[in-house]
Amino acid sequence: QEDLEALIAEFQSLDAKKTQVVESSCPPPSPRLNGSLSAHPEKDELILFGGEYFNGQKTYLYNELYVYNIRKNSWSKVEIPNPPPRRCAHQAAVVPTAGGQLWIFGGEFASPNGEQFYHYKDLWVLHLATKTWEQIKASGGPSGRSGHRMVACKRQLIIFGGFHESARDYIYYNDVYAFNLDSFTWSKLAPSGIGPAPRSGCQMATTPEGSIIIYGGYSKQRIKKDVDKGTLHTDMFLLKTEGAGKEEDKWAWSRLNPSGVKPTPRSGFSVAIGPNNRSLLFGGVHDEEEEESIEGDFFNDIYFYDIGKNRWFPGQLKGPKSEKKKRRRGRQAEAEGAEDEEMEKQHLQGPVEIVKEVVAEDGTVMTIKQVISGPAEEKERSESEEEEEDGALGQQVEPCPRSNAMLAVKHGVLYVYGGMFEVGDRQFTLSDLYSIDLHKMEEWKVLAEMDPKAQEWLEESESDEEEDDTEGAEGREEEEESSEEESEDEEGEEQHPSVQPDEKHTDYLSRTEQYWIKLARSNMGPDAKEKKVVKVAHAMAKTFYEDSV
Repeated sequence: QEDLEALIAEFQSLDAKKTQVVESSCPPPSPRLNGSLSAHPEKDELILFGGEYFNGQKTYLYNELYVYNIRKNSWSKVEIPNPPPRRCAHQAAVVPTAGGQLWIFGGEFASPNGEQFYHYKDLWVLHLATKTWEQIKASGGPSGRSGHRMVACKRQLIIFGGFHESARDYIYYNDVYAFNLDSFTWSKLAPSGIGPAPRSGCQMATTPEGSIIIYGGYSKQRIKKDVDKGTLHTDMFLLKTEGAGKEEDKWAWSRLNPSGVKPTPRSGFSVAIGPNNRSLLFGGVHDEEEEESIEGDFFNDIYFYDIGKNRWFPGQLKGPKSEKKKRRRGRQAEAEGAEDEEMEKQHLQGPVEIVKEVVAEDGTVMTIKQVISGPAEEKERSESEEEEEDGALGQQVEPCPRSNAMLAVKHGVLYVYGGMFEVGDRQFTLSDLYSIDLHKMEEWKVLAEMDPKAQEWLEESESDEEEDDTEGAEGREEEEESSEEESEDEEGEEQHPSVQPDEKHTDYLSRTEQYWIKLARSNMGPDAKEKKVVKVAHAMAKTFYEDSV
């Protein structure tokens, strides 16, 4: 049993040896998830802090500070004396005070074997103008936790929820704390009304009036000895001050019932505040439990929540300008609100999922799923635009599905960095960077690429693997998502070991085909024939699968 506090202290003593600020150009940061990405309030920069990485055997935690220059598309590493200890699943919030301040609260540190956790309850501020870290020691704050959410609201930092996990037990929170940025004091809020159930990983956003919105999240409960039940929350709440801000200390919870198309249930999604009084949600994962494992469906979609209209709607790419002009030829430009209504109307009329089977030259059948808009949009398309759209789809790039990515919005542009996805028992941690203009919603831009296949992955030793498989299978078998239905389709799989590899290979292809096709297309160029692209994608996927096995 490692003494985590001693380990943290050892890392801090190493950090204490740094006595001056050192800023140096560097390649993009190493792969990670559960860090924080924040937009500088005054400069065209994004600030990345912390995060974690798992290579199959060891968990790494970070407290490095990286700055991304938006105009130059370049990274620099900034080493500042006495930083916060290494952590992930913390929260960061930026305020414009005195040239900009980045506030950090909480998070967790894990032992190298990933079996022990230390949850922080410390509060730090990075003074961006002077490049100095400062720990703020004030009593009465939240207990140690990670997976909580924090936002800057007027002259306060508001913290909600999170969880604390030990070797024996865990607890989820639904408490609310406020840190006053003028007096540097904590206060625990006691809102009236019925608020959200305890949870972590929710969406938390502020309104222009100074209210707080909470959506979704994840929690689990122990229903009997060694049996946990997980819940994906999809409810929504408003926390607002009573008396129009005159009595700042009085808060009240109320339930929100938004209209529109809500996000599908998921955990591990990432959030940001976009332009036009909208918050947004990106990616995440919905775990489907099988007999001895959990298979996750990962997402790369965007959902917007219009705070003023209390309405959800999915973000849809409109395609590059050339396509957009042809589609709108003969139509008057619609107002922004009308566009949103039309976008939502199309979804309510029902997106259609088309399943295409593509046969490669070697006889391999690839199944490609494509979701198209409802009939409202179809009526307005001319026949010639079908070919044009096929070409546009062939050139589109987008982030691969993932959870626990880091988001930031600057000048109405959304930036998505890192995160992770899983294939079987293997975890892929990402270090790519994408952007999309939220005003135009035309197309994703690739700012930094990575090849997941090149990532190190260390298999566990046989003795460890057997032991972990026994424990893991037991725990995973018992934990279930309340929003899922149990499936017994996998029964008897072990009775046919001779066909198991082929089934797993086919399953792997069905879940990752779009990723490999996009990767092949980016390497071969937009003029490559679809049949050839699919064949190359299949070959890449097969090689990667066999290497992994």
